[in-house]
Amino acid sequence: MNKPAQPHAISGHTRLFAIVAEPIQHVKTPEEINALMAARGDDRVMVPLHVSPDQLADAVQGLRAMRNLDGFVVTVPHKGAIVHLCDSLSAAAQQVGAVNVVRRQADGRLHGDMLDGVGFVAGLRRAAIEPAGMTVYLAGAGGAAQAIAFALAEAGVARLTIANRTRDKAEHLVSRLAGLFPAVTFEVGSPDPSGHALVVNATSMGLREGDDYPCDVARLSREQIVAEIIMQPEHTPLLKAAAERGCRVHQGRPMLQCQVELMAAAMSAANEVGEAAHAKP
Repeated sequence: MNKPAQPHAISGHTRLFAIVAEPIQHVKTPEEINALMAARGDDRVMVPLHVSPDQLADAVQGLRAMRNLDGFVVTVPHKGAIVHLCDSLSAAAQQVGAVNVVRRQADGRLHGDMLDGVGFVAGLRRAAIEPAGMTVYLAGAGGAAQAIAFALAEAGVARLTIANRTRDKAEHLVSRLAGLFPAVTFEVGSPDPSGHALVVNATSMGLREGDDYPCDVARLSREQIVAEIIMQPEHTPLLKAAAERGCRVHQGRPMLQCQVELMAAAMSAANEVGEAAHAKP
């Protein structure tokens, strides 16, 4: 019989991470981060913080003052609003206009980054799916979809088709991408995902029971790979329909697992800089 995991011994030396969201009950990142820290033997823990949009600015101001805080993850509904509360942004965060991880520097300054896209691509590669040279159909043009579109383009896909219920959002995203990645062919798509090697759902469709499919699943074929960003449920209606048609399916959890590692690395790096800044000569 396996022994239950021992709780982390928290002391005044423990470094803190946080995750900021509303609602907070559904978040999985603390479990993943804390398991990673425990496996590494790092004296760091992540705690969930329930913050409403109208209190976000006050909460962030408080987080700046916490000298044992290395950073925090940002999720729904704060990814866009947090941009204006950071002191600096990565190129990815600037391009997407959203932030999902913030490093707290030694002086309290906050640096925002967007890891949705690179986490998704890293998850693909961990599953031996190399996006370079692929033709990709991407459902969605929201924050996560934009981050994934940029990351796929950076990874060297040959063609990226973006389909969204609001067509002008897809057109706007395609226009922005085309100006940044001239070697990639970009198109605005329809609900038909056929003719693409990789089909990606970057919408929230599939989170709730009774949701429609993000694309026309009748047009899927066994030669295609179908990927999700949704983690719960693990087997979304799209993945079930794709598997029934003989497609290889790629679940959403690898994206989270890879993001967790990237987030932990980013915030741990902030701590190392902070320790150096506060070290006595």
